[in-house]
Order: sequence, then C-alpha cells, then structure tokens
Amino acid sequence: MVQRTGTTKKGFSITGFFAGIGAELKKVVWLSRREVVYLTVVVIIVAAVAGLVLGGVDRGFGALVNRFFLGG
Repeated sequence: MVQRTGTTKKGFSITGFFAGIGAELKKVVWLSRREVVYLTVVVIIVAAVAGLVLGGVDRGFGALVNRFFLGG
C-alpha cells in the first residue's frame, strides 16, 4: 500500500481561478494597434485570394463535370 505523506489536496477556489487568469493576462505581450491593423489586413487579403482561387478551381471542376459527364 502506498502512503502519501505531506501531500494535501487543493480545492477549487473561484477567486483563485480569477486571480490566476489575471496573473496570466499580465504575462501576455499584447500587439500594438498598428500591428493589429496590419495583421487584420493581411488576413483579409489572404482570405480573399484563397476564396478566389478555390472559387476558380470549383468553377473549373464544375465545367469539367458538366462537359464530360453531363454532356453539356
């Protein structure tokens, strides 16, 4: 039988939980406003380009299916 000595079980404390959240948020390195705007624009551009590429591929496959399998 294993005996535990010197160990105590910590209970859950809601105040300790929120204190831990506050402590972790203080460690976060937040981006500047300029960086946030720049990265937002990058994400929008990449999403638009990806949408156009995928839309073109979809349209191309649709045309191939229509031409070869549906006789259009």
